[in-house]
Amino acid sequence: MVPPFNPGCRNNWHIHHRGGQVLICIAGRGWYQEWGKPAQELKPGDVVSIQPEVKHWHGAAADSWFQHIALAVTAEGASAEWLEPVDAQAYEQL
Repeated sequence: MVPPFNPGCRNNWHIHHRGGQVLICIAGRGWYQEWGKPAQELKPGDVVSIQPEVKHWHGAAADSWFQHIALAVTAEGASAEWLEPVDAQAYEQL
């Protein structure tokens, strides 16, 4: 079983180099955002295909736990680069 994000829990901004990532949302309500774009709400059944080199974050809504399966796309030399936290004030406005 994939552990859920508790309400308000989110990961830092990050980039998957060379390989991308696929998120399969399975329970609760959450958010996904790419750098420079508005956040999009996620709910069970949603699938997000994240291209390589796209700075992004994902996590639970402030008032809901959230569960997803995160798949790393296999590619030679693939890696993840973890960056700064999501701005708390911007997150609270979602």
